[in-house]
Amino acid sequence: MVLFIGTTRFGGRRWIGYGSFHVQISEFIKTVIILLVARYLTELKTDRAEGRDLLKLGGLVAVPMLLVMKQPDLGTALTYLPILAVGILLAGLRWQYAVAIGVVLLLVVPLGWRYGLKDYQKARLVTFLDPGQDPQGSGYQVIQSKIAVGAGQMWGRGVTKGTQTQYGFLPVPHTDFIFSAFAEEHGFFGVVWMLGFYFVLLMQIVQNAQMAPDRSGMYLCMGVGALLLFHVLVNIGMVVGSMPVTGIPLPLMSYGGSNILSFFMMLGLVNSVRLGRFVS
Repeated sequence: MVLFIGTTRFGGRRWIGYGSFHVQISEFIKTVIILLVARYLTELKTDRAEGRDLLKLGGLVAVPMLLVMKQPDLGTALTYLPILAVGILLAGLRWQYAVAIGVVLLLVVPLGWRYGLKDYQKARLVTFLDPGQDPQGSGYQVIQSKIAVGAGQMWGRGVTKGTQTQYGFLPVPHTDFIFSAFAEEHGFFGVVWMLGFYFVLLMQIVQNAQMAPDRSGMYLCMGVGALLLFHVLVNIGMVVGSMPVTGIPLPLMSYGGSNILSFFMMLGLVNSVRLGRFVS
């Protein structure tokens, strides 16, 4: 439906809505994929997943991935992979299958680069290694972001006192680059506290997985944990120039109703697994 009746914004057709109300469907598909992987692997009832099982599960996840990439939204499509990966690993991945997956990736990556990526996506992947090659174009975001992070120093410049953020040098400081704005205003000390809270949340999710009353609850919690970790690592790596700019938001901080609501839904599912321990 998004590809036909969706609203086009920022060069992509990713939203469905009317007027000022829009919903990004691909954000809620993360929850669907987590439930799908948990349900599929639980029904196998085996210690190790066979090759045909992995192919079926990979095909099920590939369908929404390809549809989201068509929008185009490469960043959101990539967030589906850690959910699939952690599920397969927990299901018991034979080393032969791991080697086969590695070989397939080596063959697919060049084809994806040549035929699957848009020109601006290729530019992002190239310039993150050396943003100075195009400081006014594809490298502008990363350069300004690194300036903002460094300007915060140890204690930060104070709330609403960051020059990069307040004077408009930092692009989209309320969404993809909110970490840069936070680092400029709160400094290294504030960033350590923020990462500490993410670490505590992640460990709580893992603990829930360990204490889950059944396998499906374990798969569900670990899928949410893998997604959260992927979002945090990629977003922070992106804004400090260690990863390409992919437009992946920082969970529970970046502005965006669909993303925040979807993460609240996933955390609610994690809580339901925890409460399941007390149900006879």
